Amino acid sequence: MAAAVGPWDLGVIGAYFALVLAVGLWSLRRGSRSSISGFFLAGQRMGWGSVGASLFASNIGSGHFVGLAGTGAATGLAVAAFEWHAMFVLLLLGWVFAPIYLRAGAPTLPRFLALRFGARRLRPLLALLSLLLYGAGRVSVDMFSGAIFIREALGWELYTSVGALLVATGLYTATALSAVGGLPSLWQRFPLALPPNASGPCPSPRALALRLLRPPGTDLPWPGLLLGLGVTAGWYWCTDQVIVQRCLAGRSLLHVRAGCVLCGYLKVLPVFLMVLPGMAARLLFPDVVGCTDPEECQRACGSPVGCSNVAYPRLVLTLLPPGLRGLMLAAVLAALMSSLASIFASASAIFSLDVYQRLRPRASQRHLLVAGRLWMVVLVALSLAWLPVVEVAQGGRLFDYIQAVGSFLSPPVAAVFFLAIFVPRVNEPGAFWGLVLGLVLGLVRMVPEFVLGTGTCEAPGRCPAFICGLHYLHFAIVLFLATCAIVIAVSLCYPPIPRRHLHRLVFSLRHSQEPRDDLDKEPPLDGDVQLQNVEVEPSGQGAEPSGQGAEPSGQGAEPGGQGAEPGGAGGVAKYVAPPPEDPVWGRVVNVNALIMTAVAVFLWGYFA
Repeated sequence: MAAAVGPWDLGVIGAYFALVLAVGLWSLRRGSRSSISGFFLAGQRMGWGSVGASLFASNIGSGHFVGLAGTGAATGLAVAAFEWHAMFVLLLLGWVFAPIYLRAGAPTLPRFLALRFGARRLRPLLALLSLLLYGAGRVSVDMFSGAIFIREALGWELYTSVGALLVATGLYTATALSAVGGLPSLWQRFPLALPPNASGPCPSPRALALRLLRPPGTDLPWPGLLLGLGVTAGWYWCTDQVIVQRCLAGRSLLHVRAGCVLCGYLKVLPVFLMVLPGMAARLLFPDVVGCTDPEECQRACGSPVGCSNVAYPRLVLTLLPPGLRGLMLAAVLAALMSSLASIFASASAIFSLDVYQRLRPRASQRHLLVAGRLWMVVLVALSLAWLPVVEVAQGGRLFDYIQAVGSFLSPPVAAVFFLAIFVPRVNEPGAFWGLVLGLVLGLVRMVPEFVLGTGTCEAPGRCPAFICGLHYLHFAIVLFLATCAIVIAVSLCYPPIPRRHLHRLVFSLRHSQEPRDDLDKEPPLDGDVQLQNVEVEPSGQGAEPSGQGAEPSGQGAEPGGQGAEPGGAGGVAKYVAPPPEDPVWGRVVNVNALIMTAVAVFLWGYFA
């Protein structure tokens, strides 16, 4: 049984939250939260360190703490691919997608599609789909994983985030690995870890548990990890509002790229801080983490479908001494707050600007801010109603559920954005019907799987094999290609969009200097900061504090000043030449991007 939380632990937790509250109040006094740009985009003044840390913190929520360790305990090392794949996709975000989003001047991604297609139908559809993904795949996952951790630790509910994660988790990782005899002992003993009196078809870890790439027909087949994961990772890192909003808040394109590289380096860590300790938990607690009998699992952790999700909290509460246990709890109890805050900010931005403003075009800024904040409450309520599905889906493996939801709903969005940027011939009817029909195909797979269940290795689900038999990562590949085919086929049946509407909205015209006649002529809100053609470098006065180390700097002005010009009369967005970026810092960022790519290739090759 895990150790109880003592006074020292509660004291550390209380001190941590007091510090977080003080920093939050200081930030509120220091920054503007009363405008759309201030509330949703941090005034567009985030430096490279803040962008990179924000990208990482928005990604690492309680679902990673519980889900990565749990899936590592259940299936082994292959889940590391989900983390290391992002190192490549982050380069696409910084060097391909983010520059176009910034030059387009769109505060949200549905707004970008409105500029690209004149999408009066497409913009609200994408907004509603994004809100559905946040509710089913993000907020509910964070709340569920946080509840698991707190149920193990305290017996009452709180939320999570990733503030002091690296130091505290480093201590916990070293303790967990030393408890099983070190990394060589983990590689040797993990395939043999069995619960007492184990029997049945699935008592032991899979024979391929220590391999990153596994054959087709296994739990995480290599075609799905390389191609299907590329689709879902491309959606998540390059077309999801939660992530892209961190880049839109950057003070310049150079800062955004440097932040993407920093986040890529940080993505090396979760495997060693979460996956490997989760595998160690199976050796230390085989009767709980490795249980397969539904009755035993119900007694051990309260879930009949499996207990692998308790691997991380069980390690922390059992191995760490008082004080350090509280520090680790504080790290986890403060990191869901970071993840949830990012999701809530992005969801409220989409709801306010892409849904509510379409219904109430004359709404003031204050009205939009209130609507966005009220939507956060509604989103929490909907996510709470979805929690029972999260608990039993994908055999009780939380991280598999996260990826499955993304594989069912995100490929149509990824396909529409990919074609919108790289294929100028694609038009609004093609994008709209591709997104609609792709979403229908995804729901045809998702609804039966969650209603009938995929089951476990001992009790297969009732979903027919012709619907649920294809692995969810392989289904993502099929759905992406099907959506692309629909978008292109329908687009060819309608006239192309004239070139004058596409300047700085597609990859081939990303450096165009001609004025753009916006298809979606939306007037700017009074007092709001426009993002048109933002590609500027920070001035000397806007440099980051020295505490963040050397800072990419250029010769230009801050965004929102000389670096962007709002659309003129008739919705014409004029080109404004950006100030030249500092070539030295540009080369530093590019070299670090190459080094990060080499690190990613080495990790894939070594563990494959």
